[in-house]
Amino acid sequence: MSTHSSVSTKQHKIAASQQGPIAVAIVTVSDTRTPETDENGKYLKRVLEASGQRVVGYSIIPDDPNQVKEALEKFVSSSAQVIFFNGGTGIAPRDTTFDVIDKKLEKKLPGFGELFRMLSFKQVGSAAMLSRAVAGVYRNKVIISTPGSPAAVKLAWEKLIEPELAHLAWEVTRKK
Repeated sequence: MSTHSSVSTKQHKIAASQQGPIAVAIVTVSDTRTPETDENGKYLKRVLEASGQRVVGYSIIPDDPNQVKEALEKFVSSSAQVIFFNGGTGIAPRDTTFDVIDKKLEKKLPGFGELFRMLSFKQVGSAAMLSRAVAGVYRNKVIISTPGSPAAVKLAWEKLIEPELAHLAWEVTRKK
């Protein structure tokens, strides 16, 4: 990374940190989880609140393309700045989250999926290639979609999302 990029990134992160708490919605895509058994939802609520962010929405929906689309549209129309989907990113016939979200993204962040799979490879080996983790922007909201395993959600949060959350939210709304 050049010095100029590094300085620019630091300046952006400083500006982003001054915007206050980030409004985040969480969507767990699962045919079996309930609010009591949704470890990912509990984890994300805990780490978001601990980092000073606001959870402004939470849903558990079945892995059904229409319900994924409805949840996306609902939270994009809300105060959420970032919408975090977990589950439904594999290649099984019921895994449809990626298919819905990928079609809606107006600006894709291919680096998110690439980095996620690279980091996952260190944990699960070649099975990382089965992940269709994706992120991007839809209607000026940051959309992030990860696999539904607790290890995957934790990895994505700790290594990719938490360090850039404010920066992501700031970038999609900044004027210049």
